[in-house]
Amino acid sequence: MISTGDLKKGVTIEFEGQLCSILEWQHVKIGRGGAIVRLKLRNLRTGSTVDRTCDAGDKFKRVYLDRSSVTFQYQEGDQYHFMDTSTYEDIVLTEAQLGDAKNYLIDNLELDIIRYNEEPISVDLPEKLVLRVTYTEPGYKGDTATGGNKPATTETGLVVQVPLFISTDDLIRVNTTTNTYVERA
Repeated sequence: MISTGDLKKGVTIEFEGQLCSILEWQHVKIGRGGAIVRLKLRNLRTGSTVDRTCDAGDKFKRVYLDRSSVTFQYQEGDQYHFMDTSTYEDIVLTEAQLGDAKNYLIDNLELDIIRYNEEPISVDLPEKLVLRVTYTEPGYKGDTATGGNKPATTETGLVVQVPLFISTDDLIRVNTTTNTYVERA
């Protein structure tokens, strides 16, 4: 069991019978009452995010997840197929299980799959990925005085704000946690 004092971002707990990962937490001391803890949780099975409040000192069951290396193979409808690199097993995840990670899946991408009791739950992306820009408007020199941004569509369909000097077919590095442009690759 884990107490509210031990909670932190990224810890996986069982909350109201569901597997949840803590996205944010905040310890709040109320004037006359006792302290409370505000939690922002992501359900690992459905991908939904919920905000909950609990009393300080409450206890939760800590959940330990297994990780293994996989390679993205292909998409078929709303199902995404991965191959375990050690056992060559075909693992299928749905669009709901992947959440925003589906915007970064390119062929033969190596990443980690997260499992609970041998059940695949979701994937863990690298912090930064290189994607090819498939379409963006041309940027003209002198458009702005301090630089500017424009939308660019990547090979996976993700739209990212990029600087004006980025053009179609450029490779860019994107931060997968914030969905933002980092640099030209």
